[in-house]
Amino acid sequence: MTFLPEQMPLIKLNTGQQMPQLGLGVYKVGQTEAVDLIRAAIVKGYRRVDTAALYGNEAEVGEGIRTSGVAREDLFVTTKIWNDRQGYDSALAAIDESLTRLDIDYVDLLLVHWPCPKQDKFVETWSAFQKAMEGGKIRGIGVSNFNPHHLEKLMASGGPVPAINQIELHPGWQQKDIRAFNASHGIATEAWSPLARGRYNDSAEVLQIAKKHGKTPTQVVVRWHIELGNLVIPKTSNHDRLDENIDVFDFKLDAEDMAQFEKFDGGERVGPNPDDFG
Repeated sequence: MTFLPEQMPLIKLNTGQQMPQLGLGVYKVGQTEAVDLIRAAIVKGYRRVDTAALYGNEAEVGEGIRTSGVAREDLFVTTKIWNDRQGYDSALAAIDESLTRLDIDYVDLLLVHWPCPKQDKFVETWSAFQKAMEGGKIRGIGVSNFNPHHLEKLMASGGPVPAINQIELHPGWQQKDIRAFNASHGIATEAWSPLARGRYNDSAEVLQIAKKHGKTPTQVVVRWHIELGNLVIPKTSNHDRLDENIDVFDFKLDAEDMAQFEKFDGGERVGPNPDDFG
């Protein structure tokens, strides 16, 4: 299957950038498979890749992009700086290292991976991000896993409002308060772990919705994110699932479907609490 990139909805960020609503996450994608996976995804119509220093595959992501045959300006690349590189000077050095590993002309979006409140350095890190943008190698900056009080402190520092806040978000952990805060401040919400590690594949309710639309459980969960207006990055290293994850733009969930998804919201986090992590 090849998805036509022009079918992909775009989300306009507060930077003016147009970000494809659905992309490929590469957390835990090994170095040996990452290059071929990125190339295959791009051939299949993906135009956005989300990586991070932590993932250990930035170099391979960069190689996949450079050798994909698609112009760099037609792709959207996000990476993130890890917790042990917070602070102004350390973050600037880490940004240079990520750019070197990726070896592409620029990064579309750079994120602070976690707020790490016990370190209390994310405002310094944010200042480093702003400095990095001056050289043109970073086109936009945002955050990941920030709660509203972290965002308030960041914005009170006088820097730009983050373009996105990438948070754990799936039917069992819908984070309505953070989504509302993001929206009220012009921050796009992006979902990581959007499938909650396949938690809903055997759900009778999700299976019923999937059957109704002639889709898989994974596809209806991804479509739920699309209907909410979230940016979403389902991760996979399986080439067949690349097709499955992107084949979600030929149907819509109705009000009854969305109401069923509302019932899943029960505070079932799969990742750590940002107030305690890092």
